[in-house]
Amino acid sequence: MTAHRTVRLVFSLLAGLLLAGTVATVTTSAAQAEDGYRFWGYYQWTNGAWTFSQKGADAFVPADGGVEGWRFAVGGAKPRVPRAAGDFDAICGKTPAETGKKRVALVVDPGTPEDAVSGDTPAQPTGTCVVTDPKSNGAQVLAAVAPVRIEKGLTCGIAGYPSKGCGDQVKSINVPATDAPVTLQVGPAVGSTAVQPTPAASSKDDSGAPWTGIIIAAVVVILLGGGGFFLNRRRAAAK
Repeated sequence: MTAHRTVRLVFSLLAGLLLAGTVATVTTSAAQAEDGYRFWGYYQWTNGAWTFSQKGADAFVPADGGVEGWRFAVGGAKPRVPRAAGDFDAICGKTPAETGKKRVALVVDPGTPEDAVSGDTPAQPTGTCVVTDPKSNGAQVLAAVAPVRIEKGLTCGIAGYPSKGCGDQVKSINVPATDAPVTLQVGPAVGSTAVQPTPAASSKDDSGAPWTGIIIAAVVVILLGGGGFFLNRRRAAAK
């Protein structure tokens, strides 16, 4: 009898432990499940890491040497930061400083295909050195690089991406713990007089234009001269 009681006690304890584990698992899963939004997040590179901006892009004025970041993603409580480091030297190192202007490194990360709106394909993340007025805010820095779609005060699209939507809600999001780092496609500086392209030579051969006018004038003179010559001969014959 004692043995039977011992066995029943052991099974009761095991059942209790399994039930507790099941409840803990359900509770943990419920805590992780959340609804989120698909949007462009705005960040600054501070102390070697991306931080979510506490101000809107139209209210924040980056300093000379600052690094701005934009990332499109499905996110919830945890920010989805740009997947590349905000390396000012790598983006702006070859762009000389200019008197009366500031240099701001801009990182734009359109995110992953999993975060994309249906039918859209994200482009490669880019890094651009923006040379601009010292008073330019984050929105103006971004607008110097690409067209921006604004709706109801929100930055909804950058360079046409995404093609539609703006901060749309996404049910039961599945956000990865980490994002694999990417390599930026660093383009030419924007707004710098040192890198402005020289005007392309005209496709027309303008050097031929004066000669064309001279030839036409010569033909007119010959025709007029020839007409006068024949007119004089006719007059002489009439006499």
